[in-house]
Amino acid sequence: MTEPWSRRAFASLVMLVPPLVGLVCVLIGVAPSGISGLDAAGPALTLMLVYFWTIFQPALLPPAAVFLVGLLQDTLSGAPIGLGTLILLGVQQFVGHERRVFTARTFGIAWFGFGMVAFLATAAGWLLGSLHAGRGIELQPFVMQMLFSITLYPLVSWLFGQIVRVLKSLEEAR
Repeated sequence: MTEPWSRRAFASLVMLVPPLVGLVCVLIGVAPSGISGLDAAGPALTLMLVYFWTIFQPALLPPAAVFLVGLLQDTLSGAPIGLGTLILLGVQQFVGHERRVFTARTFGIAWFGFGMVAFLATAAGWLLGSLHAGRGIELQPFVMQMLFSITLYPLVSWLFGQIVRVLKSLEEAR
């Protein structure tokens, strides 16, 4: 017997939540802040999104959604098309492979894991950006973004966790 259409429709809507949150992250990330220097080194919200959802709800953020979020971010930010997308997909694969390490521990371990991932993503972004430019590009904005992202990760992961709780409570109420 098949599931009722309302249950399938609800499941489809739930599957849209992380990509829609990704869209919001992209829009926040490319919006001018009005704070000198912050626009170049704002937090890597999409990196946090991919890290968090890959650990806690990987089925809700498939690679196709990460690809679309990354492509949108590259397009709107003026980055070379595909550069951020490639990094986000690489992060998703790495975190997905090491998921047990991050989920079986305390929040401190997950935060430390995000720090490692942010460092690797920053290094990859700088290296690929430098290769694309044909010269070494300025490193400071990359480092500032990494440090800002690591600092804000607890708050952003808490917000993402609230979204997961709401989704679970809606599912239980059905």
